[in-house]
Amino acid sequence: MARTFVGGVHPPYRKGKTCFLPIERLSAPKTVVIPLLQHIGGINAPLVAVGERVFFGQKIGDSDAPIACPVHASVSGRVIALEKRAHPNGREVLSVVIENDYADEVHPSVEPKNMDDMSPADLLQWIREAGIVGMGGGGFPTHAKLTPPAGVTLDAVLLNGAECEPYLTTDHRVMVEWAEDVVLGLRCLMKVTGVKQGYIGVEVNKQDAVAELRRAVASARDIQIVPLAVKYPQGAEQQLIQACLNRRVPKGRRPVHIGVVVNNVHTAQSIAHSLRTGLPCVERVVTVDGASVERPGNVLVRIGTSFADVLTERGLTSEPYKLLSGGPMMGIAMHTPAVPVCKCTSGILALSRAESPATEAMTCVRCAWCIDVCPMLIYPTLIAQYGERGRTEEAEKYGALECHECGACTYVCPSHIPLVQWIRLAKSDIYARRNRG
Repeated sequence: MARTFVGGVHPPYRKGKTCFLPIERLSAPKTVVIPLLQHIGGINAPLVAVGERVFFGQKIGDSDAPIACPVHASVSGRVIALEKRAHPNGREVLSVVIENDYADEVHPSVEPKNMDDMSPADLLQWIREAGIVGMGGGGFPTHAKLTPPAGVTLDAVLLNGAECEPYLTTDHRVMVEWAEDVVLGLRCLMKVTGVKQGYIGVEVNKQDAVAELRRAVASARDIQIVPLAVKYPQGAEQQLIQACLNRRVPKGRRPVHIGVVVNNVHTAQSIAHSLRTGLPCVERVVTVDGASVERPGNVLVRIGTSFADVLTERGLTSEPYKLLSGGPMMGIAMHTPAVPVCKCTSGILALSRAESPATEAMTCVRCAWCIDVCPMLIYPTLIAQYGERGRTEEAEKYGALECHECGACTYVCPSHIPLVQWIRLAKSDIYARRNRG
């Protein structure tokens, strides 16, 4: 029986145009813009200068911050600028701009690795040096996730293959086409953590992915494929753990505190690809979809390729009414297509007005639908009202920091109140107050 969690919603999934199309490789662009921040944590310092020639796979930015991850050149060529550029997070971030020489001359340090010849500590360091982060959208540096706090024992590694966000089929295609890599990446994570049991949670609307993964682990006893109900946000960490392992993460704690490490299936595949080729994380699969896209599909894109270049190659039938990085539930609207694909860019959606109708917020009617669907069992409408009024202490009291901004509450609100927007503002004010002491 498919497992699930309490709460959640069933939005139109709109995956039919891309879920059965094989991954295509996008052409390398003339210029790449590589932000020095592509993860949660400290921003990297540049390791190259304007005018310098760089190799494909060369490390071009790093940091000694405890939560940070290096970035690498996704082409070979010449550094033509080192400046702040627009980022998918809505801000401007210091970036390395490289003019592609189309030689793809690989850096001398790039060489394949054999996991069996490496110790857990060596593998952990390799994952960091390869620039691996959570590629489901979270962007947390993977090596940091694999190091539990003192006194904590890990007993499960769980891969997220739910991909419950509408439109997005990136993980689906990765599991279908690169199932062996997903399993190899999972085994690498298990070796680093010393965990003896691995799990891959997949929604049951991806039967071809389930079949490929089961084929890849046919002779294994230490990896279980877990069928999940089709519901949003099934792929959220805490809901995934609840569904797959029947465990709950205590308030204010993280999955690691109950012995679980959660990673995305694309993250695991990226680890395996780096082991096999020696290349760091310099490309990722991105779903390109929406009514304005002429040729929707999943494309393998070099990190630093602009949204504009991706959309030009896939074609536009009309000017998008809204351009999103990610999916329609948790994605971020872009004010310009001149932003680069980053390690966390799971989708580029060029939506029409019909797909993203403008709505005007009205007064709350106290229907409590937002409370019914909230997977975190908090009070979205109450927290949002406190956030709107700047009453951050009350917002925190009623669980603002427990919200992971999935958008289920906003989706069902009959008054079209931007609940997540106000909750996000409340959380920002709470953190600002804490930082002031």
